[in-house]
Amino acid sequence: MTTSLEAVVTQAADQRIRRRELSSFLRSRRERISPEQAGLPATGRRRTPGLRREEVAQLAGVGVTWYTWLEQGRDINVSEQVLAAIARTLRLDPYERVHLYTLAGHPEPPMDRDGRAVPGAVTVMMRQPEPIPAAVINARFDLLAYNRTYERMVGGLAHLPFEDRNQLLLVFTSPRWRTATLDWKDSAARLAGRFRAGMATHAAEPGWKNLLTRLRRESPDFERLWDQHDVRAPENFTKRYLHPEVGLLTLDYTQLWFGERSEIKLTT
Repeated sequence: MTTSLEAVVTQAADQRIRRRELSSFLRSRRERISPEQAGLPATGRRRTPGLRREEVAQLAGVGVTWYTWLEQGRDINVSEQVLAAIARTLRLDPYERVHLYTLAGHPEPPMDRDGRAVPGAVTVMMRQPEPIPAAVINARFDLLAYNRTYERMVGGLAHLPFEDRNQLLLVFTSPRWRTATLDWKDSAARLAGRFRAGMATHAAEPGWKNLLTRLRRESPDFERLWDQHDVRAPENFTKRYLHPEVGLLTLDYTQLWFGERSEIKLTT
């Protein structure tokens, strides 16, 4: 009984320490971002640097009181979806995102976990086929790594928040991707079908559910395809891109999985 009580006391103390660290971390990340960087209008001189708490709450789509409690280190529950929104608002890099999730008592984001699963040898290998574009993608269609030619072909990946580097989001919500993909309807249907097939295995995972919710909210085209309940198997095919500088690109698309049970693949 004594040992159990000591364990409970120790766990409670650890949680208090973690909440205090979370409070300091959120405040420091908030104070380093100017309103202009966050896309807010300049309001003259401020007493404190960076964003105000209410501005972070507004940009992340959460209640001001709730975010204030979180930054004050109060004992409240926070969902993965809210953490992702806060990470995006505060422009956290991958390592800061993992730190945020850990302090909040959540498993690290799937994209960050999968990103560390990309062997260094694969990163080196992706540079060898230049000028053939290559990327490493997981089952949720997160872009975990890519070479210079892939970035130049699709454009703008380096400027996207880490969690927005996802093929589904880009195909269904980016006007640039839609214009550049000449066979957009076929590509969109194929991606939606592959995502539905993957959901059979990952339906209970918050990251997959949050991505599905976001796609259905932001893209009527995805909503329509999703409601058709079509599923697609992995396949190699031909893609056509219309690049603004070099014109039409016709590319054979090949997928190579990392292992027998791996859901991470190298595409070229």
